[in-house]
Amino acid sequence: MKSLIQKLTEAYAPAGHEDVVRDLVRAEIRSLVDSVSVDALGNLIAVRKGQGRGGRRVALAAHMDEIGLIVSHIDSRGFARVTNVGGVRPLYAAGGRVRFTNGAIGVIGVEMRRERPDHIPALSDLFVDFGVSRAADVPVRVGDVGAFMGAYAELPGGRIAAKSLDDRIGVVVLIETLRRLKRSPHEIAFVFTVQEELGLRGAGPAAFAVEPEVVLAVDVTATGDTPNSVRMAVALGGGAAIKAKDTGMLVDPRLRDLLIQRAKEARLPYQIEVLEGGRTDAAEMQLARGGAIAGCVSIPCRNVHSPVEVVDLGDVEAAIGLLVATLSKPMDSLVIGD
Repeated sequence: MKSLIQKLTEAYAPAGHEDVVRDLVRAEIRSLVDSVSVDALGNLIAVRKGQGRGGRRVALAAHMDEIGLIVSHIDSRGFARVTNVGGVRPLYAAGGRVRFTNGAIGVIGVEMRRERPDHIPALSDLFVDFGVSRAADVPVRVGDVGAFMGAYAELPGGRIAAKSLDDRIGVVVLIETLRRLKRSPHEIAFVFTVQEELGLRGAGPAAFAVEPEVVLAVDVTATGDTPNSVRMAVALGGGAAIKAKDTGMLVDPRLRDLLIQRAKEARLPYQIEVLEGGRTDAAEMQLARGGAIAGCVSIPCRNVHSPVEVVDLGDVEAAIGLLVATLSKPMDSLVIGD
């Protein structure tokens, strides 16, 4: 699994440019499902038919894209100004490297503020240095999109650091769930979405096409276990985070309780997530067509939206185990309609 995580996190796929990751995922799953398709937006939808009776139409979703930068101006000396593609934090970006679609690499610099040396930079303070001296030699154009660079690294205690763990680690969880789920009564659509970082844009159309009765997003979430972090009951190493609420969705209590029950039955570590800032693909997917029962299984992640996001492999395994345990059995407690 580690090699798969490294391959996916080091791949280039900012929002709207998910082609490389989509091809990698398709190669991993094509022999594990009954059908694979790509829609007009670029969502990859893989369906596995159910076996037996009493199943639901279930959709699992993880997004393939990552945050990035887009060139907005190039000055006469060859420095490129940029703006955000998704939730870029300028403080995390400063001093980093960015790679563009054509392979060009630039270094992110910050305007000097001698009168305010402790100034926290804004996006307007950043520029990309390609090592050239004039605009004609810049290897990118206005409108070109880049993604941050960051090498995969293994840390002590079973933890890993990489860029784009949001949400390539969710993509890995879906792939591993497909591999380990031997039998299910449910027809399951494994949906690898695009442009989540731009406002969950791929999720709604994908759900409209699949028409699920039950939706589960798999994404990262913030933690409350670092100095001066947000106050939330989620920590690395605490297990899969079963979402109760975020800014886009109040999880159906029947689905939340079912996930808790399955975690207890399988003796899997879990924690309950209430996220005060952020949402997932499930927020859009629950509203498609006639609506769906929606929830989310999250992987705790430190330094979200940075080139050095950190997750615990034990939490990843717990998330995979929880999905397999949940999908292996009927969902009789989820009564749909009257």
